[in-house]
Amino acid sequence: MAAPVDSHRGWFPALALGVTFLKCILINSYHSTDFEVHRNWLAITHSLPVSQWYHENTSEWTLDYPPLFAWFEYGLSHAAKHFDRNMLVVQNLNYASPATVLFQRLSVIFTDGLFIYAVRQWCDIVKEQKPNKDLMKRPDLIVSVLLLWNFGLLVVDHIHFQYNGFLSGLLLLSVARHSQTRHLEGALLFSVLLNLKHIYLYIAPAYGIYLLRSYCFTQDNPGGSVRWQSFSPVRLVALGSIVLSVTAVSLGPFFAMGQLPQVLSRLFPFKRGLCHAYWAPNFWALYNVVDKALSVLGLRLRLLDEATLPEASMTGGLVQEFHHSILPSISPSFTLVCTLLSILPAVLCLWHRPDPRAFLRCLVLCALGSFMFGWHVHEKAILIAILPLSILAVENREDAGIFLMLATTGHASLFPLLFTAAELPTKVLLMLMFVTYSFPALKHLHSGRGSLLHPLEALYILGLVAVGILCEIVYPLSPWQQRLPFLPLLVTSVYCALGVCSSFLRLYVSLWRSSQSSKDKLQ
Repeated sequence: MAAPVDSHRGWFPALALGVTFLKCILINSYHSTDFEVHRNWLAITHSLPVSQWYHENTSEWTLDYPPLFAWFEYGLSHAAKHFDRNMLVVQNLNYASPATVLFQRLSVIFTDGLFIYAVRQWCDIVKEQKPNKDLMKRPDLIVSVLLLWNFGLLVVDHIHFQYNGFLSGLLLLSVARHSQTRHLEGALLFSVLLNLKHIYLYIAPAYGIYLLRSYCFTQDNPGGSVRWQSFSPVRLVALGSIVLSVTAVSLGPFFAMGQLPQVLSRLFPFKRGLCHAYWAPNFWALYNVVDKALSVLGLRLRLLDEATLPEASMTGGLVQEFHHSILPSISPSFTLVCTLLSILPAVLCLWHRPDPRAFLRCLVLCALGSFMFGWHVHEKAILIAILPLSILAVENREDAGIFLMLATTGHASLFPLLFTAAELPTKVLLMLMFVTYSFPALKHLHSGRGSLLHPLEALYILGLVAVGILCEIVYPLSPWQQRLPFLPLLVTSVYCALGVCSSFLRLYVSLWRSSQSSKDKLQ
């Protein structure tokens, strides 16, 4: 009898090759200043000694990623010199020859191979846990499309320009290894990821608690509580050795040169202000607009003196510190406290129930809590929550509804990143492709119990269409465009912030329900 054929062999390569072909088509699309950022980093790491990497400031786009990413750029630079050596000259600011564009675009596509491999690993995990013979209802197929064809990764990496696919591949592969109980390998991958891009500190609490609880403590009591006597110092030392070794490789040379303070000042520039120039759709976007509304109302009612109010820099689209007019101004330490409080319930639940899916849910909540309340959050950071949530969406009906809400809202909030008229059809088409697949596919997968979204959520998502038409088509043609250029960004961020906040709250409701269900089973 013939051996069974791996059912992934047909459709998975087709999906991967298809999205790779699409990325190649996008090579000549608009690219943002991030393209010049990474070209400059190629030049810095290739042309200058290591001791100057974090001091060089010829360009305003100084090196502000951890040293391991700098070494990644250094490795790429040796391939770049075969395309166009002039891109590796530090003084060649805003250099974008056709060969340079081709190389940098191909470098993103090539490193996305790690992301494709990580998705393939998750196909196996999801298929084992929830098998289905109906191809259209197979969770492994659906999760592959949701990840490989993710709208956010396509527009941010392959139009706007960044390396999120490569980094997200490391994240998904790390989580997959923990799901396969290969904890040391998972810890190693996350340590590497953290030393490539420090934004993943957002989710470090989930990793720390999960590894401590599920790896360092080897046994539970009959009721599910931790058995303190089962703590293994040897395992803790093994984990610590991995983390410290990777960190030593990354930061060690700069520590030896006495440059660690300089590196850290680049990695954590707190003087950039509470919000990015383009507000992320989080709690602080709502806070800012309430402060602005109160100040305008106070002036209209003559309760405030305009001369005493701070300059309205927060709506000027600049990266800088500013003071709120009416509400208390926010400090970095206050955002840290808010962030820790927002993720604390998720971390405590993970401590009490340290299984792989609880870890994944906690990871999403840590990412989203940090996005909601963090200091100077970039709008692109929403992808750290959306991508892992894609996996939960194919396994749980309630998570599927939350995913549709968060993904649609988070992706819509990225529209202003591509502000040129030429890219409007591209981003609309890519968004329609993702939405028209994800909604029916998840509804079909979780069929039998009504809509995945509440009526108000469905109405809110329809409102996103109206906001998009207003901001992308109507407003640019209006006379207000010259007087209030920041208004479309404000409207997009504030409206999308409502959807992100709703998703955050729903995730916690889902977490509470699953915790109650687990308690009932134990009783």
